Amino acid sequence: MGGCFSKPKPGTSSPTVELKIEVVLPEKERGKEELSASGKGSPRAYQGNGTARHFHTEERLPTPHPYPGPQDCVEAAVCHIKDLENGQMREVELGWGKVLLVKDNGEFHALGHKCPHYGAPLVKGVLSRGRVRCPWHGACFNISTGDLEDFPGLDSLHKFQVKIEKEKVYVRASKQALQLQRRTKVMAKCISPSAGHSGSTNVLIVGAGAAGLVCAETLRQEGFSDRIVLCTLDRHLPYDRPKLSKSLDTQPEQLALRPKEFFRAYGIEVLTEAQVVTVDVRNKKVVFKDGFKLEYSKLLLAPGSSPKNLSCKGKEVENVFTIRTPEDANRVVRLARGRNVVVVGAGFLGMEVAAYLTEKAHSVSVVELEETPFRRFLGERVGRTLMKMFENNRVKFYMQTEVLELRAQEGKLKEVVLKSSKVVRADVCVVGIGAVPATGFLRQSGISLDSRGFIPVNKMMQTNIPGVFAAGDAVTFPLAWRNNRKVNIPHWQMAHAQGRVAAQNMLAQEAEISTVPYLWTAMFGKSLRYAGYGEGFDDVIIQGDLEELKFVAFYTKGDEVIAVASMNYDPIVSKVAEVLGSGRAIRKREVETGDMSWLTGKGS
Repeated sequence: MGGCFSKPKPGTSSPTVELKIEVVLPEKERGKEELSASGKGSPRAYQGNGTARHFHTEERLPTPHPYPGPQDCVEAAVCHIKDLENGQMREVELGWGKVLLVKDNGEFHALGHKCPHYGAPLVKGVLSRGRVRCPWHGACFNISTGDLEDFPGLDSLHKFQVKIEKEKVYVRASKQALQLQRRTKVMAKCISPSAGHSGSTNVLIVGAGAAGLVCAETLRQEGFSDRIVLCTLDRHLPYDRPKLSKSLDTQPEQLALRPKEFFRAYGIEVLTEAQVVTVDVRNKKVVFKDGFKLEYSKLLLAPGSSPKNLSCKGKEVENVFTIRTPEDANRVVRLARGRNVVVVGAGFLGMEVAAYLTEKAHSVSVVELEETPFRRFLGERVGRTLMKMFENNRVKFYMQTEVLELRAQEGKLKEVVLKSSKVVRADVCVVGIGAVPATGFLRQSGISLDSRGFIPVNKMMQTNIPGVFAAGDAVTFPLAWRNNRKVNIPHWQMAHAQGRVAAQNMLAQEAEISTVPYLWTAMFGKSLRYAGYGEGFDDVIIQGDLEELKFVAFYTKGDEVIAVASMNYDPIVSKVAEVLGSGRAIRKREVETGDMSWLTGKGS
C-alpha cells in the first residue's frame, strides 16, 4: 500500500516524505460569464497519443520563472494613499493589465482583478472579513494571499507587491501574472507512481465531478504525495457540468476544468468509462464492472445523481433525452434546429434548455405539474415573472399537467399527449424532472443510505464507515447555519466545498463544512443568483421592480431571512451570503423597510 496519511511530527523522520513541489502555469483565462475533455480514455488509464500509459514524475506543465527579473516586471504609482477609504476597492491600470487595489484596516493589498472562475470583475464584489467575494457566483479570495477560500472555481488570484512612498501607493507585478489573471496553488507530485502496484491506491475517488476533482487537488495542495485514482462513468476528464444546460452546443474540450497535462503532472490518475459495481469496506476494495479490483486506504464517494426518466407509455421512442453528458447536450441542439421541442419540467435544467433552444428550434413548449415555474424554489411571484419573460420569447407553457403518452412515427417522436388531453407536436423531447442519487452500487456495502438513497455524512463528510467519505449531490449533511438540519444541496459550489473538506479530513485536519449555499442560472442573457437554503419559506419580500427584472427577493421563515435571490441587483446576493456566513441572522424587519444600507457593497 502507498504511504500513510499522517504528517510526521517535527523532529521525526519518515522514509516516504520526499515531496516534489512545483508551481504551475495556469491555463488560459476563461471567457465571459455563463459561457466559459475530450479524447477517449481507456477504463484503466487516461490515454495520451492513443496509448494507455502511466504518469511519470518528469512530465510537467510549463512553469513561470519563480523569480522574475526586472525586465519581466512592471511598477507604477497607482493612487494617493488618501484616494481610498478603508473597506474600498478600485481597479487600477499597470500598463500590462489591471490590478484590484484593496484598502482594509489601513493596509493596501493588490490582487488579480478578475475572478478566475468566469472572469467577473471583483471590484463589483463584496469586501468583508479579510476577503473579497465574487459578485457573480460567490467565490471568495483572501486579500492577504490571493488564495481561493470559497468556491466555485479551482484557481486563486495572483498577489502583487505594494509599497508606499511619499504618500503614493506603488504596485509591482510580473507582466506574465498580469496577463494570466489566475494562479494555480503549489501542489505536491506523486512519488509512488502506479507501475509497481496497480491493484492498490492510497486514495480512491469515485466520481469525477466538482467534489472528486477538488478533493484530489486539495490533497496535492496539502503536500500529499501518494497515489490518487479518480474514476468516472464519463468518457471525459472532469468538466463544467452546469454549462451543459446553459450552452448546449459547447464541445467537451471547451468544458474541461483542467487540461490532461495537469493530471499527468500531478499524478492524479483518471479512469474514464469506469463503473464501480461493489464496495467491500471490510477488505477496503472496490470491484469495477469489467472485473478489475482496486484496493484503497481512503475512499471518497462522489457519484452524483442520475436523471429521472418518464414512465409513461411510449417512453422508449427515439429523440427523448435527459441531459447528463456533453454528447446528450450536443445531440439535442443538432436535432432541435428548426424543429418542435417539448421540455418536460420547469426547474433549472428544463428552463435553461428551453431558453437556449428558442433561437434554434421552430417551437419550444414546456410541460410542468406546478402552476408556475420554479414555484417551490423561488415562490409564486418570481416564478410568474420569469414565466412571462419566457412567454415574451415565444415559449409556450402547459402547466398543471403531465405527459400521458409519447407518440412516434417510424420509431421517432412526433407528438406528446398530455393528461389535460392536449396533443403537442414534438420532434425532440428533453426531460428535466429531477434526479436520484447514483448510489445503487452501495446497497449491500454496509455504508449507510437513507430511505431516498442519499449517503448521510457528518460535518467532516465522513460516512458511518471509518476512512470512507462522501461528497456532492448524493449526500445529506448538517447545514451549520440552519441549526445543523440534515439537507441535500445539489449545487456545483457546494460540491466543491464538500470535496475540499473531505480531503482535509483524510489528512486528519478536522475541517467542517460551513459554506453558505450559492447558485446561479442564466436565461436569455439574464442571470439570476441565489444564496442560502430556502426550503420551507413562508413569505417572500421583494424589493425593486419585478416587471423590469431588476429585483431582490428575500425568503423568510418566521422572522428570519433564510435565502435571497436577485436579478440585475449585484452584489446583493454575495453580500447576503457574506452576512449569513459570518453567523449573523438577518431579521425579516430589516428587509421589509426597503432600506438596504446595511447591505451596500463598496467598490468603484
